[in-house]
Amino acid sequence: MKIEVSATFRKAQGTGASRRLRKTGRVPGIIYGDGEPTLIDVDHNNLYHNLRKESFHASILTLELDGKKEQVLLRDFQMHPFRQQVQHIDFQRVSKDKKVHMKVPLHFINADIAPGVKVNGGIISHVMNDLNIACLPDDLPEFVEVDLASLAMGHSIHVSDLKLPKGVTAAGHGHIGDAVVATVQIPRGAVEAEAAAAAEAAAAAAAPAAGAAPAAAKSAAKPAAKPAAEAKK
Repeated sequence: MKIEVSATFRKAQGTGASRRLRKTGRVPGIIYGDGEPTLIDVDHNNLYHNLRKESFHASILTLELDGKKEQVLLRDFQMHPFRQQVQHIDFQRVSKDKKVHMKVPLHFINADIAPGVKVNGGIISHVMNDLNIACLPDDLPEFVEVDLASLAMGHSIHVSDLKLPKGVTAAGHGHIGDAVVATVQIPRGAVEAEAAAAAEAAAAAAAPAAGAAPAAAKSAAKPAAKPAAEAKK
């Protein structure tokens, strides 16, 4: 899905200039990457609604700057501490022949038919919700799919188990392939109920033994009292 952003050149810089720009419904921003950084401003409302789209954060965007179009990636943005207002936006230029590193969302499917859920009543725990990848711009996926159809109780899906699109590799430090993406666990309530049942069973088993102890003590005391009575005679 192609997403286009319209921008204009921004000449004024500084806190005061940015504040005045925001009052007119524009958002100050910058484009960096190959070549010189370019100061821009974009329409706030259009940008705000785009930021609510998942694809806007993990897609090659077409930015039109005063009639000229170029390919960019969203790299950063700042929001007002308590208002629904975008304060600043950063874009990075991309080249078709240079790999990009992006964080893309994970989409989990078939959780309802996973054996650990359907048969054993477990719940899926999402250890990761997005994945760092490296690829050429034309190969950049909007998301990576995680199929949970064969996930059994106590088992996990790792990054190495994911079917990544052609030309896409997982990026990260160390043994990224060993990183856990999702697992099936016993619901916490079921664990607590099982522990409570075990405690009750242990208490019930201990009760007869506790009742037998005083009786045994009384029986042991009677023979000892008998010789004392005979000695009195």
